[in-house]
Amino acid sequence: MLGTMRRFWRDQRGIALILVSIMLPAIIGLSILAIDMSRANNLHNDLQKGTDAMALAAAAELDGRSDSIIRADRALANLVTNHYRFSGPTGVEQTLQAAGVTRRYLRSIPATDNLPITAANVITNEASGGALEARYVEVTATPVGFSSMFPISFISGNTADNSFTVGTVSVAGFTRGVCDFTPVYICNPYENSTTETVYSVAADPAKRRRLIELRQQGGSTAQNSPGNYGFLQPPDDSHGANGIRDMIAKTKSAACYNSRGVLLRPGFIATVRDALNVRFDVYNGSMNGNKNDPNYAPGENVRKGYQMPSKGKGNACNADLASPPDPTKYDAFPRDNCATGGCTNNNRIGNGNWDFNQYWSTNFATTINPVSVPKPLGADGVNPASNTNQPTRYSVYRYEIAQGIVGHASNGGEVGAPACSSNKVSNPDRRILYGAILNCQALAAAGLMGGGNSSPPLPVEAFGSFFITETVESGSDQTIRVELVDVTGREGQGTLDKFLRDEVQLYR
Repeated sequence: MLGTMRRFWRDQRGIALILVSIMLPAIIGLSILAIDMSRANNLHNDLQKGTDAMALAAAAELDGRSDSIIRADRALANLVTNHYRFSGPTGVEQTLQAAGVTRRYLRSIPATDNLPITAANVITNEASGGALEARYVEVTATPVGFSSMFPISFISGNTADNSFTVGTVSVAGFTRGVCDFTPVYICNPYENSTTETVYSVAADPAKRRRLIELRQQGGSTAQNSPGNYGFLQPPDDSHGANGIRDMIAKTKSAACYNSRGVLLRPGFIATVRDALNVRFDVYNGSMNGNKNDPNYAPGENVRKGYQMPSKGKGNACNADLASPPDPTKYDAFPRDNCATGGCTNNNRIGNGNWDFNQYWSTNFATTINPVSVPKPLGADGVNPASNTNQPTRYSVYRYEIAQGIVGHASNGGEVGAPACSSNKVSNPDRRILYGAILNCQALAAAGLMGGGNSSPPLPVEAFGSFFITETVESGSDQTIRVELVDVTGREGQGTLDKFLRDEVQLYR
């Protein structure tokens, strides 16, 4: 008897069944938990993909225009849907649409992801100008229920049910850059205005025809005054003054810049006058040896009010302003008549009142050989241009090219076709100066206009195009006289779209 009991005690057959029976609840529980975790993770991934796609679609519309939020909401509602599974007690496939998310538009985001988005980042005035500031969008999926098979109520102490919710948040933003732009910045001429902005001026032809004097002040405090200009650091950081001069003079600049930050290249560049005048078929100073280089070709319309030298005293490269001036024979685009009032900033910004009649009669309505084409349309877009219906100078310049009258001789014999260089650029915008528009006063007040690599990248208010109305005069400030043609963003006319590189990306 005792031996039988001893053998039974030592017998280990069937012990595995006992261990399995003991561990079976844990094995089944862990298996169910692993399945639940996989299901919850798939649900989260599906929701995250949905909010990511919606945020990207909405952010792509945040281009700074007044209707950007309206378009972003439309994209959010119509462009993207995403399917998700494993939600609710049945776990059937469902669709995430705009009705299942909420959104907030942001003017900025914290520097690092561990910092929360605060009220200071959020656009609250969407209906009254907030669209102009919106640069990011936060899309939040309304949390959806997830029913688990594992008895999580046993772990959490909540005996009501075995469910919890899953939600996701995505933040996407829009940034705009330009390529093939000249390395120039221009201090916003309308930064201190309480009634106008560079955008409202760009949207109004009557205001675009105002003549603006851009001046280079060489890094002094006056450099930051509205209407002054300076230079940007080329992206490869390898160009000195001569390199920047050549980038300005050449028919195509290889520089690309981002609206979220540009670096300034401090200092005065005396040869900028020679670089810009190449566009007018004028090759002086350092540009003298480039007149037959196609990379430095002039534009196709270079009328500038120059008098050809007398016979036997030189060729077309020696042409210069008539002395004394005689606008009845030689007339470039006239300057604004600030004597009539309306000019601002010490007459740096004109009133748009220029003598179209004199320009047209000198160059095209000549007494001996008047042109056969009608006058261009004036500012009203209906009636012929006149001194009471003045067009922009840029529109007249483009009209001359389109009508094939560039070669028509003025009363004094000047034609608009290049005569010094053997080349020309068949691009009507060769006389356009492209530049980044900075709010220099605000940046200077923050101590950020020092320039150089030690300074942080500076935000760009907009990228702009300016029509150069006449050759750059000699002088200590290298004055460039221009008309504003267009700006990027907000109220822009879209003529700069070919330079734009729009980028949309997820940030959170």
